[in-house]
Amino acid sequence: MTAAVVLFWGSLAALAWTHALYPVAVALAGRARTKRVALDDAYLPSVAVIVTAFNEEGSIERRLENLRALDYPRELLELVVTSDASTDRTEELAQATGARVIRNPRGGKVAAQDAAVRATDADVVAFSDANATWAPDALRKLVRNFADPHVAYVCGRLRLEAPDGSNKEGVYWRYELVTREGESRLGSVTAGNGAVYALRRSDYAEVDPRFGHDLALPYLMVQHGRRAIYEPEALAFERPTPSNESEYRRKVRMFEHAWLIVLRGRMLRGQRPGYLLALLSHRHLRYASGLLHLVLLASSIALLGHGVLYAVVLGLQLGLLAAALVGVGIARYYVLITWATVVSLWNYLRRGAPATWTPQREGELA
Repeated sequence: MTAAVVLFWGSLAALAWTHALYPVAVALAGRARTKRVALDDAYLPSVAVIVTAFNEEGSIERRLENLRALDYPRELLELVVTSDASTDRTEELAQATGARVIRNPRGGKVAAQDAAVRATDADVVAFSDANATWAPDALRKLVRNFADPHVAYVCGRLRLEAPDGSNKEGVYWRYELVTREGESRLGSVTAGNGAVYALRRSDYAEVDPRFGHDLALPYLMVQHGRRAIYEPEALAFERPTPSNESEYRRKVRMFEHAWLIVLRGRMLRGQRPGYLLALLSHRHLRYASGLLHLVLLASSIALLGHGVLYAVVLGLQLGLLAAALVGVGIARYYVLITWATVVSLWNYLRRGAPATWTPQREGELA
């Protein structure tokens, strides 16, 4: 019984901390003690905007048209499409727009990004997905942060939109962005997003091609004594996946790479105490949520009959599962995404994390 009690309270405390208490704590701490960035709106370095593409013939022209409309001096801006061995007309269409096209053997997104960075000598390298859209001033908002010599990495704000263009940011994504803003105010974020981010060319780090930039680059920059920050005014827009089920499949793939980085990426090596706490709280415990829920459920069952509290917590867990089963939106989303952390860990332990994958198009995601 003693072991069950320890597991119950340990798993409950860890879940409460990573999902509720840490986000509140970091948001409040960030407002009370902000580590400011020396912004300069007049700072205009040369920039290579790199779009990684695999069979994106349906979106690449629109993406490049959007980037050409950016409010940034043309003579300082280079558009690069780095193709991960596309087999459709992606490369042809990109070249026809005047973008620089780099053809790569099939090796995954990160390998294609590495090749593009090696091929440019711009002061700053910025990255985006082929299905994203940037606000006209997004690039200016990103690069103004590099006027501060301590900043190496900047990620912008991804805003999710419905097909009709109305704002459909979910509860999870809104609270995630609040957490990232708090982390950035305190020093550095623990993750970015692939839709809109940039680095100094001199700070760019090549990582294991199975890693993802979103999770790997921020902690690497901090290990190198630099800052990785969030710029909420640099806006990018993407359509969300159409259903909780399609988001579950996407998260399984993403979390496989996250587990690789958590278990093999040496994230915690040499980190200062504050950032170490952020990594443990926001990354390690968050990815372990599925396992923690399983431990909480099993210990609650084992302790049934030993106190009202254990019965109440078990009832709440069963209620959440029932709500997810009947299709209550936020409950179903939470259960599916939490279960994705378990499935992805199992997949990683069985076969590792692949460097390549085939993107799902909108019609395939429903």
